[in-house]
Amino acid sequence: MTTTTAQARSSSTLTWGLRFLGAVLLAAMGWLHLDLWFDGYRTIAVIGPAFLLNAVAGFALAVLLLVVPRRLLAGAAALGALAAAGTLAALVLSTTVGLFGFVESTAAPLWWETLWIEAGAVVVLAVLTVVAVRRRG
Repeated sequence: MTTTTAQARSSSTLTWGLRFLGAVLLAAMGWLHLDLWFDGYRTIAVIGPAFLLNAVAGFALAVLLLVVPRRLLAGAAALGALAAAGTLAALVLSTTVGLFGFVESTAAPLWWETLWIEAGAVVVLAVLTVVAVRRRG
């Protein structure tokens, strides 16, 4: 096996590992929001529909990340990173200054899990975006 072939295989393994981990984190983000929506957040104006939309988007982006062709991977990964970053920003805003008249607490169910999953998704998907752009170029 040549060095170039080994490097290509290593790069492909890294890319698929990041794709899989990113998809798992996006699906987890979706599941957390769906679970919280069922647990009562659905009754909160604006927040309820946003949680349901986030759940659908998390699952859809997870699937997209796994099925998108390599030439479109950077865009899909960037879209997932932006969605996770936006969700993370909404969590922080709702906990600090409030969001749409709703103030969250770090003592809320799944708050810490949500924070770490969304932060992890941002990091993993940002790295995947960079890797995909470099592979394309």
